[in-house]
Amino acid sequence: MTTAATADRTRTQAIPHGRAYWALADCATLVLRTLLNYRRQPVAILWQLGFPIVSVLLYGFVFGSAMRVPGGGDYKDFLMPGMFTMTMTFGLMNTATAVVSDSGKGVMDRFRSMPMAPSAVTAGRGLSDLLIASAELAILAATALAIGWTSQGGVGGTLLAFALLLLLRFSLIWVGVWCGLIVPNTETAGALYAVIFPITMISSVYVAPSLMPGWLAPVAAWNPISSTVAATRELFGNPGADGGSWVEQHALLMAVLWPLLLTAVFLPLAVRRFQRLSR
Repeated sequence: MTTAATADRTRTQAIPHGRAYWALADCATLVLRTLLNYRRQPVAILWQLGFPIVSVLLYGFVFGSAMRVPGGGDYKDFLMPGMFTMTMTFGLMNTATAVVSDSGKGVMDRFRSMPMAPSAVTAGRGLSDLLIASAELAILAATALAIGWTSQGGVGGTLLAFALLLLLRFSLIWVGVWCGLIVPNTETAGALYAVIFPITMISSVYVAPSLMPGWLAPVAAWNPISSTVAATRELFGNPGADGGSWVEQHALLMAVLWPLLLTAVFLPLAVRRFQRLSR
């Protein structure tokens, strides 16, 4: 039995609280640690929001007049659900960079040597990133309202749309944790941008798949990002991609199934990879 496991058992026996209590307490401590880091470095959140905000301004005002929305409608209304989804997707890089940075600085080794619940490390990262994602969505939504975007889906539809966006972010947290545990350094984690950027471009974030070449349209339509984009457009009451394929016609269903599938695959991989670090 490892030293950390022995210490964890000793703590559980010595203090009148069970394992579940200490797992939650350790998770809350790690969430607080992450939030304090952002409080001391608020520029980190501004940097994460910089790219989508600049993209909104460029595509909405510079290129917007040249963009065509299937079925008609304001391109800014068409664009904003895609920008919300893109921000959640690029959050994967933030998670991966934070995890690999902790690993490189020996923070993970420190966690393993302390009498803390092993599950708290991954759970704390997931919860803190989800809270940060909620703040990012709120800031980006305020920016969208400032440039004239509106949600026509009512309170219920709007809240459900934001819930789907956070569900996608939740699933991508585990992809980011797994990536952060397998890449050797922060420079390599930054190179994930070269993978994520094409994935977001080959989707319905900026243009409808029906306007793409025939061989590319199905790829974009079946992109998990496109399902969330299409579902949120529908819930917000914004102009949609007007696609006729099965996956586009069932966007709400797929916006739930894709994140659940990603979570089912990458959450166990992330936990297993973290457990292997101590061997």
